[in-house]
Amino acid sequence: MFDCGETAAYVPLQQSAVYAAAVASCGARVRWLDGVLAVERGPLRLISRVGGLDRAGLRQLARWPGATVVTPEDAVAGFGLVPLVTPMHHAVWSLGEDLRAGLSGKWRNRLVAAEQSGVRVRRGGQAVLEALLAAEGAQRRQRGYRALPEGFSRALPDGALRLWEWRQAGAFGAGMAFVVHGRSATYHLGWASQAAKAAGVHGVMLMRAAEALRAEGVRWLDLGLVDTEAAPGLARFKLGTGAHLRRLGATCLVVP
Repeated sequence: MFDCGETAAYVPLQQSAVYAAAVASCGARVRWLDGVLAVERGPLRLISRVGGLDRAGLRQLARWPGATVVTPEDAVAGFGLVPLVTPMHHAVWSLGEDLRAGLSGKWRNRLVAAEQSGVRVRRGGQAVLEALLAAEGAQRRQRGYRALPEGFSRALPDGALRLWEWRQAGAFGAGMAFVVHGRSATYHLGWASQAAKAAGVHGVMLMRAAEALRAEGVRWLDLGLVDTEAAPGLARFKLGTGAHLRRLGATCLVVP
């Protein structure tokens, strides 16, 4: 279960000033409606990961000439809300003092084995972002899944990204990107070569990143979508950290 009391200050990326700045740079209209971030493109208003609103509150957000699609943080239903997409689940990792305490046995064993074998990762800059975008983009086209456009990553405000890399014989072999927004952070991009996967690099990289985020005051890390049917291995990897499974509300067309 996701402990709402423990995570009272958790803010999803899609409701942050960091996200607003990036999507505005990409050409979308951005509006703050009583503290709720709405992104508008043409006649469509998109409001993602909004929490703390009931049905009446969501319908209030739809009072404008265009159409409004909302994904609430919690289950909300009733007249005026037309479900479009079934609820999704996200893994949110509470970055406590002992990050290893919640690891599953298999996750911890793989991490220790990779560390003992000498796997080392390091922080990176813009060059790592470009290498990661190229590698992950090729992977996305090959596998046919969707993601935010590359321009969004480049448009994020200075200082928002935390980048990590692993190299083999000088060549880029794995990377991860995280976006920091207040005391919360979000896993943004990741890619690993076959050699990196075999060496357990991503486990080490995620642990080093979580430790660094914790050290700078980040309290919660959103590891992203959990889909046990389409990507069971990735789901196990995320939940193996001890992250809580957060069930969002259904994405709805909202009628004012």
